[in-house]
Amino acid sequence: MVLITILSLVSFEDDTSLEINIPYFDKLVHFTFYFVASMLGGLFGREISKGGISKVKVLGISFVGLIFYGIIIEVIQGSLTTYRSGELMDVIANSAGTLLGTLLIWGVFSKGSGLKWEN
Repeated sequence: MVLITILSLVSFEDDTSLEINIPYFDKLVHFTFYFVASMLGGLFGREISKGGISKVKVLGISFVGLIFYGIIIEVIQGSLTTYRSGELMDVIANSAGTLLGTLLIWGVFSKGSGLKWEN
């Protein structure tokens, strides 16, 4: 989360070595960061609780926390920086990544997968 925060608030305008011209590439980056963060959050919650906290509760807390975190970062970008802007489409990309990452962890620990949430 520290990496996401730093990358979200640092200016890259002076760096001319990154000339990537892929449409909506920044949205893909947002999606990927939050997809990975949601999977890691779910796995972290499982490991720290040793499966003692329900899958619904851990994934719910991770999901809601990441959604709020993404919104807060966008608000900070729009209000406290002059080189970044907060965008609704970034919030949507963050939320989509969070949702799909959470669903993937849910599926990995579903009854038919062979992996159990509780130890």
